[in-house]
Amino acid sequence: VQLQASGGGLVEAGGSLKLSCAASGRTFSTYNMGWFRQAPGKEREFVAVITYSTRTTRYADSVKGRFTISRDNAKNTIYLEMNSLKPEDTAVYYCAAAVKIYSDYDRAGLYDYWGRGTLVTVSS
Repeated sequence: VQLQASGGGLVEAGGSLKLSCAASGRTFSTYNMGWFRQAPGKEREFVAVITYSTRTTRYADSVKGRFTISRDNAKNTIYLEMNSLKPEDTAVYYCAAAVKIYSDYDRAGLYDYWGRGTLVTVSS
């Protein structure tokens, strides 16, 4: 599966952005989908995940209550709606697909496919 993230940009603190990740392939609906981010000089970190079966969602504590992950299997697309953005949310955001995930859904190595990132910059 090939993934392409989009929707990044420059926004003021407190603002909102909605990222999209379009996937190719007819088996998109069977993948667990996640968002990760990487800030300059930092390691890639987990943001959110949504499972393919029950659409269960999980979030990093740093974004809980502000970000919402969703998926539209008919459009082969997942979304990350980001509200109340903070300067510390500035990063390149990546979408990723995992065939199987378990309790360690926040581990980047678990994901099988990655898209190119989209840059989100939050100004103070």
